[in-house]
Amino acid sequence: MNTKNKIETFYNRLEKHAKIKRNKIFLKDYERKIEICLTFEKFKNFVDRVSHYLYKIGVKKGERVGVLLVNSYEFFVSIIAIQKLGAIPVPINTFLKEKEITYIIDNSNIKTLITQLKFREIVVKTAKKTELENIICKENLDRKFNSLEIHSFKEALKEEPLTNFSVDIYGDDVAIILYTSGTTGKPKGVMLTYDNLISNVKAIIEAMKFTEDDRFLVFLPMFHTFMITADLLTPLYLGAKVVLLKSVKPFSKVIETVEREQITVFMGVPEIYAVLNKLNLPKTWGKSVRYFISGGAPLPLRVLEEFNKKFNSKIYEGYGLTEASPTVSVNTEENYKAGSVGKPLNGVKVKIVNDKFEELGFNQIGEVIVKGKNVMKGYFNNEEATRRTIKDGWLLTGDYGFIDEEGFLHIVDRKKDLIISKGINIYPREIEEVLLEHPYIEECAVVGWKADNNGEVPVAFIKVKNGKFLSKEEIKLFLKNKIAVYKIPKHFYFVKFLPRNPSGKILKRKLREILENNEIDKILVKNN
Repeated sequence: MNTKNKIETFYNRLEKHAKIKRNKIFLKDYERKIEICLTFEKFKNFVDRVSHYLYKIGVKKGERVGVLLVNSYEFFVSIIAIQKLGAIPVPINTFLKEKEITYIIDNSNIKTLITQLKFREIVVKTAKKTELENIICKENLDRKFNSLEIHSFKEALKEEPLTNFSVDIYGDDVAIILYTSGTTGKPKGVMLTYDNLISNVKAIIEAMKFTEDDRFLVFLPMFHTFMITADLLTPLYLGAKVVLLKSVKPFSKVIETVEREQITVFMGVPEIYAVLNKLNLPKTWGKSVRYFISGGAPLPLRVLEEFNKKFNSKIYEGYGLTEASPTVSVNTEENYKAGSVGKPLNGVKVKIVNDKFEELGFNQIGEVIVKGKNVMKGYFNNEEATRRTIKDGWLLTGDYGFIDEEGFLHIVDRKKDLIISKGINIYPREIEEVLLEHPYIEECAVVGWKADNNGEVPVAFIKVKNGKFLSKEEIKLFLKNKIAVYKIPKHFYFVKFLPRNPSGKILKRKLREILENNEIDKILVKNN
């Protein structure tokens, strides 16, 4: 006898909304030249048709189905249609190369992939090395290509809706697999259950006081955990509205859409807010927005303060990671402290521990560990990595931070980015925050580099604002009275750009690789 409790899935929530709010607009898709508006009823109808199509080609409960699509309503429809069958969607980062995509498809044993024409060349090559059998393409294609069975998403939308269908879905069933960026080796498939996602969505709604009247703007990549949970599943659960853009570019479209749609929830990464600070926008821009939320990477204090001054609006910074579904903590209207990432969500426990797993006191820096319903089930087909990451139910985040006397969490740095110089710990983010106080510095990154037998020394990569000039001597002088001498970088490189991942996070491993391979000339600005 199965003692598990069946739960209300995201599809079940959609069913309710489709009955009660039948003609309310749920999703607006600006990907096309002509915008597409889907009511809750229409969106559910599309989900039912696509799920029937998947069912007919043999997709069953527990099977992994890949989704390789740019931002579009087809992406969201696919995720919910796959879940309706009890199958597991595997969204794939659209910025990855053939080798990386092949690894994910092979590792998760994907047999059915929903994709689009722009990825055809990669998919055909990948199919030869994996067990891919079925391709559902957003555009119309030939029925066959080599041994692949090609299906059309448009055909799927003509399928009869799948009704009178039921499958038992439980809280600890895997709802989605999200592959990490692989910054420390091969990507790992994070298994998030329905309990994980639903608990996180409910806690986000409770903390931010989101309502069904809110309008969420999606312009960052939909495959990212931040977007999936906070910007897609949350409004679906609530019965709120989603406005969808294909990309952050052109950024003018983001600006216009906020005003046209009177967006109330704007979720971005720090780089987005830095751009908004530079633009010549009226102070009245974005007045409809109740919450400007920042995640995905640390938000520099200077960016936050400039934004507040320019728009008279707060940025609500949060903290999370894929393995935590992803949100761990967030600043709210009631509990707000600039420079912190807020207090833990309801139901989420956070501790700071040392290397011996002993809990530390207030304001003491150690590793941030997390416990709660939001913590992942584990890594797909990787028990060893799961054991290393979850200890006694606690998720080891790999981030250094501290909790202050008021209970606010502060993130200091990534554990792997810590610089140890002559036995002394140096936190790169502290140096970066001070560098960003200089009016000529647009952005920067500090990494550790080998220094003979004395461990590492800090090295700074600096992008100077257009039309400005800085010398190494000027920066050293600027830092001299602000941080300890041992924290002042030993080398300064003035660069054209800093490498980033799709969520806007600076890739420090790339900077270390550039140093290691002596390729610094590739990114240096000449004659700074």
